[in-house]
Amino acid sequence: MSQQQPAKTGAEEIHWNLADLYPDSMALERDLQGAEAAAQEFAKQYRGRVASLNDSGLAAALKKFEALQERLSRAHTYVYLNWCTQMEDSKRGALLQKVREISTQIQHKILFFELDWIQLEAKPAEKLLKSTPLAPYRHYLERERLTKPHVLGEPEEKILSEKALTGRHAWNRFFDEIFGSARFSFDHQELNQQEILAKLYSADRKVRKRAAHSFTEGLDHHLRELTYIFNTVLADKSSDDQLRNYPNWLSSRNLSNEISTEAVQTLIESVTDRYDLVARYYNLKGKLLGLEELHDYDRYAPLEKVDTLYSWNQAKVITVQAYESFHPRLGSIAAEFFEQRWIDAPIEAGKIGGAFSHQAVPSAHPYVLVNYTGTIRDVETLAHELGHGVHQYLSRKQGLLQSDTPLTLAETASTFGEMLAFDSLMEQEDRPSARLAMLVSKIDDIVATVFRQVAMNRFEDRIHTARRTKGELSSEHFSELWMETQKEMFQGSVQLGDHYGIWWSYIPHFLHTPGYVYAYAFGELLVLALYSQYQKEGDAFVKQYLGLLEAGGSDWPHVLLGKLGIDLNDSQFWQEGLSAIEKMITRAEGMEEEAGGKLTADS
Repeated sequence: MSQQQPAKTGAEEIHWNLADLYPDSMALERDLQGAEAAAQEFAKQYRGRVASLNDSGLAAALKKFEALQERLSRAHTYVYLNWCTQMEDSKRGALLQKVREISTQIQHKILFFELDWIQLEAKPAEKLLKSTPLAPYRHYLERERLTKPHVLGEPEEKILSEKALTGRHAWNRFFDEIFGSARFSFDHQELNQQEILAKLYSADRKVRKRAAHSFTEGLDHHLRELTYIFNTVLADKSSDDQLRNYPNWLSSRNLSNEISTEAVQTLIESVTDRYDLVARYYNLKGKLLGLEELHDYDRYAPLEKVDTLYSWNQAKVITVQAYESFHPRLGSIAAEFFEQRWIDAPIEAGKIGGAFSHQAVPSAHPYVLVNYTGTIRDVETLAHELGHGVHQYLSRKQGLLQSDTPLTLAETASTFGEMLAFDSLMEQEDRPSARLAMLVSKIDDIVATVFRQVAMNRFEDRIHTARRTKGELSSEHFSELWMETQKEMFQGSVQLGDHYGIWWSYIPHFLHTPGYVYAYAFGELLVLALYSQYQKEGDAFVKQYLGLLEAGGSDWPHVLLGKLGIDLNDSQFWQEGLSAIEKMITRAEGMEEEAGGKLTADS
């Protein structure tokens, strides 16, 4: 059988321009040398003096500290983006590691600064926090002081950061490179992870089933290494948590997310209490597909076979116009990503899978990576990542130390932007069957973002607990816990095959950012509430929303969202988002009844 070549979309030559960070490797080298010299000078000027600085003196020190951190962030951004488009290139990998090692040594020279601020007595610190010169750094400074119970001495902190290079960071890079080079056999083709997973969205059930089994076979080939990586990273986190006196595995993530453990628990309980919506939805989808049993590889099956291929230019027009319809400022920023070459789009050998927007540094701009094939889902993914990019672009005004948002707010603009693109696509479609198919696809994504991510949080909770109480876990034990937490969510509405048992092993968030996943549910439910507010208020909402994006991480999430009338401490808030999901399911059920039953056969 001849190998089928993917259709051309125009995205094949869309590569980002990293020269905006450094024109060449010599400029990178010079900047690192300059950063090292600046760090030495900073230490000479401020070591042992932080407690004696007045507000103006501390503000001047923070300005120098921020500038130095930006140089290091720029260097790391450059080598990381350079590596993740060709992870099989050993020279790029070596450069990434070199910069990480140099950066760690430079950070050691200025580590004292944050430690000295954290250890400052409460009364003088509170006085400084209220001063006008320190206003641009206030939230950064108060965030840092919250870490006081979990920070070690300077020698210990240096050891931990040094060992992370050959510990957690090294294992995460090994994980990424495994999947960067992994290939999955399918119809005499060798596909990468992105390509094989895309087959799960095929209208042909046989294709979906073969793709699922092929993916499992590929995972199984690396299962021994992946199991070891998981065990090692879990043990590493357990060790860190013990050294830093965190009460449980999720405490450090909640602190970083600037949200209370109680609020997170309320979110998780609210979502798990509505697992009935998952069963209700997948029972409906099985009916729409004409299937007596819905299997794991059927979850993302489209209701219609869609042959529409969206060219890269069409995707650009759809996303830019969607953002422009909300506000011209957002449209112009989104357009810059295309015009200034801030996007890397094609699927290529050795390129990292999935999609992301990298914040880079305030003195430059964000960069977006996608693996674009021309499907409607790819258009929505592009809109999603551009939401991150627009958010990061607008928050640059806060400076490096306060531009980045906690994960609890990080998905807001991306999910909101995706909703804008979805509504635009729905408006362009006249056929009732196609509109239902699009609605079902959207519910697919929302169920995966809210319920599946919380189910994965439940899996994380069990593997961290088991690793700490029972020691190293076998692949079978990981799979047992994975299947338990997945089945709890589906409530019998989806049949999970034995092959699905090892699908825990490819999810990078479990390793790169333990505890991350609940933030997806947080962001989706938040946006469902915000979008409903936008539809009711129109222009009155727009200015407040733009203010939220521009604020970045300059204040607590509950304060920033409070300006939009949202109370994160009110459990009813989560119910509003879940009710919005239920309304979408009810709408799909109504459209199915109007159509007189099954709309399409899936064989």
